[in-house]
Amino acid sequence: MPPSAAAHILPDRLAPGLRLWFVGTAAGPKSAAVGAYYAHGGNRFWRTLHETGITPRLYAPEEFPLMLDLGVGLTDFCKTGWGVDADIAREAFDVAGFKRKVARLKPHGLAFTSKTAASLWLGKPTGKIETGMYPISEGPTVFVLPSPSGLATSYWSIAPWREAAAFLRG
Repeated sequence: MPPSAAAHILPDRLAPGLRLWFVGTAAGPKSAAVGAYYAHGGNRFWRTLHETGITPRLYAPEEFPLMLDLGVGLTDFCKTGWGVDADIAREAFDVAGFKRKVARLKPHGLAFTSKTAASLWLGKPTGKIETGMYPISEGPTVFVLPSPSGLATSYWSIAPWREAAAFLRG
């Protein structure tokens, strides 16, 4: 990561009691450059939110602050760097800080936008995690979503995203 990466950190868009947080691992290069979540044109995030009814219209990435009005939060595990997950040092993922945010703000659900992000929360290897609603005994409801990144096209399925949308509407 270039030394200027800290200047490109995406701000959390979180508030107490939100219905659902979308949680990534770290901003991608395009998102870091423009200061907006899921900003790469090949990323399916914003199109999927609209297609599943989470947003009433197709939002542009720079409209991410509007998500709070829908009861939806946005955050990443790595707030100090950006890039492809495999290129980010594991110690850059602030799992303890994320857990403190969850405890303080008490979201109803967490929707991890990759198995890597889910593995950080669940403490399990990515190979042991399936997509969809994840059974846990306490805390927020957890969804593991296929990554919307264009780099993960071969793993794409909208079905788990529809499940998270139904939870949000419920």
